Amino acid sequence: MVWYVGIDWAAEVHAVCVLDERGKVKRSWEPAHDRAGLEGLCTKLRALGEPDHIRIAIERPTGLLVDTLVEAGFVVVPLHPNAVKACRPRYSAAGGKDDKGDAYMLADILRTDGHRFRPLQPGSDASRALRAAVRTRDDLVAERVAVANQLRALLAGFWPGAAEIFADVDSPIALAFLARYPKPSSAKALGEKRLARFLAEHSYSGRRPAAELLERLRAAPEGKAGVVECDVGASLVRAFVALLEPLVAQIAKITALVEHLLETHPDGPIVASFPRSGRVNAAQILAELGDCRERFTSDEQLAAEAGVAPVTHASGKQRGVTFRRACNKRLRQAVTCFADNSRHSSPWAAKVYKAARDRGHDHPHAVRILARAWIRVLWRCWVDRVPYDPKRHISAQRVESARVA
Repeated sequence: MVWYVGIDWAAEVHAVCVLDERGKVKRSWEPAHDRAGLEGLCTKLRALGEPDHIRIAIERPTGLLVDTLVEAGFVVVPLHPNAVKACRPRYSAAGGKDDKGDAYMLADILRTDGHRFRPLQPGSDASRALRAAVRTRDDLVAERVAVANQLRALLAGFWPGAAEIFADVDSPIALAFLARYPKPSSAKALGEKRLARFLAEHSYSGRRPAAELLERLRAAPEGKAGVVECDVGASLVRAFVALLEPLVAQIAKITALVEHLLETHPDGPIVASFPRSGRVNAAQILAELGDCRERFTSDEQLAAEAGVAPVTHASGKQRGVTFRRACNKRLRQAVTCFADNSRHSSPWAAKVYKAARDRGHDHPHAVRILARAWIRVLWRCWVDRVPYDPKRHISAQRVESARVA
């Protein structure tokens, strides 16, 4: 006998509902999200029967709860929130919602429409470690960008030159400069020799001479803030520097860890072999792709997961193609970033991108079209476990032959 379980997960207490094959509620309870609660959940589920005869529906594909259930041998089926939302009117015309009701609804959707959903295919320990490192790095980079934008906006008001002298306001050399010269008056006596000495002290490697950097500083608009505003601004600048310096340092450490995990991952050489993929970008793709070949049975399925396959709406004589929003947004960001970079070194990629632009598509749309084309190649290499070889890429060879001829 197959049992259908719906779990409405939460941060502290989960709602669980168990249905039999006829849809009758066997039992329901609310285990806590702690060691005792999760162990008790697995124990009660095992009491129903063999783990492979217990199918569990949940609205998330990752997390400690999901890992615990998968490790225990249960069949976990993640349901996309959009699919659950579309089914909600079947259970309540008034649109009411509560945790126990959601758990029942998840279990019943799995009972009646389970053939439409694929069970979760967990990745290896190496893939999970890479995903954790990559996602943590991406989140910290987003935080760094947000804080750097606030710092840049602050400097624009009273010390514009400090934001212009170096390319990135959150680079180590820029942060060191702001710590030393947090306001315009602190840099009044700054000359070429003093700036050159400062650059040498901080091992500046930007390949810009001190004279050029000093010219950037002096060419920037002059701030009109008063003495008090400048003093307050200097205090705020120091606060931003104190936030950014350790953040930048930790991102650098995690980046090194990500690169190491990519090198040691069995599938690392496959993704890293693509043109202009880069180590970090390759790690981002592999982290979301994983190493379970059963997860994506075709390149179309992978393209849909990556959000680079458009959605078609057709009814009668009307037909429309729209942007895909329900997807793995981290994977979409990774593959579109790779596609955009690849066109600068791959003549085939450049041709695909140019053809899309010539058809009237804007840059983001053209990049998604190129990413869709790359997905076919990526999926084939991933399934066959072979690195990308442009000599075996027929379309790329045609473009190369035409270019040489």
